[in-house]
Parts: sequence; structure tokens; C-alpha cells
Amino acid sequence: MSKKTRSISIVVFVVAFAAMLAGVFLSPTAAKHESIQETMRDAVLHGSNKVSLFGLKEVNPGLISAFTVTAVIFVFALIVRIFVIPRFKMVPGKFQMVLEEAVGLFEGLAKSNSPHRNGFLGTYIFTAGVYIFIGTLFELFGVQAVTTAGNIISLPAPLSDINGAICLGVLSYCIILSGGIVGNGLRGVGQTLKDFSLPISMSFRLFGALLSGALVTELVYYYFNLSIGLPVFVGVMFTLLHALIQAYVLTMLTSLFYGEVSEKHEKKPKVKKNKQETIISEVSAS
Repeated sequence: MSKKTRSISIVVFVVAFAAMLAGVFLSPTAAKHESIQETMRDAVLHGSNKVSLFGLKEVNPGLISAFTVTAVIFVFALIVRIFVIPRFKMVPGKFQMVLEEAVGLFEGLAKSNSPHRNGFLGTYIFTAGVYIFIGTLFELFGVQAVTTAGNIISLPAPLSDINGAICLGVLSYCIILSGGIVGNGLRGVGQTLKDFSLPISMSFRLFGALLSGALVTELVYYYFNLSIGLPVFVGVMFTLLHALIQAYVLTMLTSLFYGEVSEKHEKKPKVKKNKQETIISEVSAS
């Protein structure tokens, strides 16, 4: 890059940044229709800010987020399968390389933790990891919705709703249970049911991590003296960290427990001792 081009880029950046600051200071502050306590309480319980679902029923905003994220992932996967995958080449392009690396990452995770049964496991943890990652990043886009009370809110991450987190935790537990049934029958069921607290821990780990990020972001956005530049950094960092960490943690735990309960445990054959060998061993011991 030449010196002249670099100088022009710096000037454009400074002017754009100054215009953004001027807009922040000159624009009127939006009226807050609820206190910070009510805002943070509603982020957990969703008691007042409910959204109408096609005019039929009032639901939590997290459910609308879940439907939206699911539809986006489904449409994207359909487009990739129909138009992109048939055109894959031996020498991969950038998108093909990224896709193969992502699939290979979860396949390797499944094979390393469950070397005997990993076909379906790799598919599931890839799907769960993508859903957690995309669903957590969804709140960065600031998709707006109007509540039944007439307030405008940003749709949260699907898993910041306790119901969504419990559903994913229970689903992962059912996948682990199916691995135990296929691998060891009723014995595998017993091994899985011993860890009865596993779906609870998975659910609340997801819910607690994502909710903490949502609450910190709400707190930073609420106060005007913190609302210049800092929310961008805080929101992006918290969201990216939670998206990566929670996707890795849930997929790792699912693959570990799946491999443990689906592993074949063969019974050791009983060795029968005849009467003469028993007498000789007792004499030698004495």
C-alpha cells in the first residue's frame, strides 16, 4: 500500500469515527420503559416482554430466536447440499476447505472418544455444535421484535432461555442413552441412568454461561456513560467466547459419555478348578 493510499484510509477512518461519535452525542437518548432490575429480571424469566406467535399465543422471545436460527441453518444446509457439494473438487477452494475442516473436527472428536461407534455420534455433535455456535452469534445481529406490550426488544440467543437449554441437554442425554442401548443393551441403559444428573448439568451449564453474557451485555447497554464503543467490544467478546466454549464443552461431554456407555464390556469366562487342583493349592498355601 502506498503512502498516499494509507493517508487517505486513515483520514476516512477518522472522519467516519468522528461522525459516529457526533451522532451518538447529538441523538436523543431513548426513553427507558423499565428499570435495570426489571430489564435483567425479564432477561431470565421473560415475564413481561413476550412476543406474539402469529397472533395465536404469547411466547418467550427465545422461542422466536430458536425458530429463526433453525430455519436459517436448514435453508443454508439445503443450499450447500444442492448447489455446492456436487461441485466439490479434488483441490478444494476456500469454502470447501472450511467446510471439510469443520466436519473433520467433529468426526475426529467422535472417533477419539468413541472409536467403536462414531458414525451417528459425529453427525449429532456436528449439528449440536453448529446450532450452539450460530444460535449464540444470533444475538449479535440485533434482530428486533415488538412485544405484546408494544416495546421493542432485540431477540436473545435461543439457549439463553432455560427451556431451550433444557431441551438440548435432554436431547444430548437421549443420544447418550441410545448409544448405551445399541452398544450394551440393558446393561448400557443401567450405565447411562447412573448419571441421572447429567441432563441437568448440561442444561444449566449452557443456560448459565449464555445468560451471564446476556446480562452483562444488558447492563453495559443500559447505562449511557458506558454505551460508546464499549458495548461493541463487550458484546462481541462475550458472544464469541460463549459460542466457542459452549459448543466445544457440550460436544465433548456428549462424545465422552457416549463412548463410555456404548463400549462393549465382555464378561470374563469363569475358570473351573477341579478338586485335585484345589487340594494342591490349599496344601501349597499352608
